[in-house]
Amino acid sequence: MGYFVDNSLLFGSHLCLGTTHLGALWRDYWKFALWMLPQLFAYALNFPIQKFLQSQRKVIVMAVISAIVLVLHTFFSWLLILKLGWGLTGAAITLNTSWWLIVIVQLLYIFITKSDGAWSGFSWLAFADLFAFVKLSLASAVMLCLEFWYLMILVVITGRLKNPIIPVDAISICMNIEGWDFMIAFGFNAAISVRVSNELGAGNAQIAKYSVGVVSITSMAIGVIAMALVLATGDYFPNLFTNSEVVAKETTRLSLLLSIIVLLNSLQPILSGVAIGAGWRSLTAYINIACYYGVGLPAGILLGFKFDFGAEGIWSGMIGGICLQTIILIVVTSITDWRNEAEQAENRVKRWGGSAANQ
Repeated sequence: MGYFVDNSLLFGSHLCLGTTHLGALWRDYWKFALWMLPQLFAYALNFPIQKFLQSQRKVIVMAVISAIVLVLHTFFSWLLILKLGWGLTGAAITLNTSWWLIVIVQLLYIFITKSDGAWSGFSWLAFADLFAFVKLSLASAVMLCLEFWYLMILVVITGRLKNPIIPVDAISICMNIEGWDFMIAFGFNAAISVRVSNELGAGNAQIAKYSVGVVSITSMAIGVIAMALVLATGDYFPNLFTNSEVVAKETTRLSLLLSIIVLLNSLQPILSGVAIGAGWRSLTAYINIACYYGVGLPAGILLGFKFDFGAEGIWSGMIGGICLQTIILIVVTSITDWRNEAEQAENRVKRWGGSAANQ
């Protein structure tokens, strides 16, 4: 998430520059994008590998690998970007190498240790009933893309205001704070998606339901604390990011909306994780389209441009979309028949050659 947010902020903050500077920036972006193509394939491999290791509860292994690569990444970023002066090319090389190193080391761990018996080698059974698996994966991809693009569009639309420099800078600061906070909820998202899928696959409907409640309450408690911190430091945290008094004041004005987003971020990713673990990807994708692009985006444009509320109006409308999506997911999760979900998961496991073991 942080990667997508950071890049959308870079793009949004340059929308208000002159034509000459914008042309040069577009050339740099294009060059950087070409150099970053290998990373896309690393992403494609890394996500299923991570899910496999998470399902085996190998989180510490993943954390150690990531920590080691982070140290190497920091050193080579300094070496190639600053010391050797390779600029964006050096950044792309470092990012590509770091992501591929994570993939390779994780694969080596799986192949060598056999992941406590979970890995028994390559098999043609992996292609059995592949269409159903691809269908589920595409729905998940649509769901995630709709969420990421929704945040990026916020910055792009703000860049179309009459005087966009200050609002874009202020929203960039707020979205950086939001990105930091989101990382906490994103960890819960991964945990609950794996836990729900594991428990449903094992036929433990009540444990899955109980896990959803525990993770939701825990994350919400953290969200309330984060919300209080944002409200209490609204006059101070902008100065960590900017020396401009005008930008700092604008950011302070947006801090109330930021606190609401921080609170929503403590629950919305959890519910998305539940949807991923329970296999509700198609339903969630439809909910995202309706709430984000049918309600939030039009409301943001209307408030920001038609009623001249500026950045606050754009963000308020889009927050409304997220709030509506969260409410609908709460209702869906609350009325779910978990025993029926467990039976469906058990049937999928059996269809794909496994066996469900009640605990």
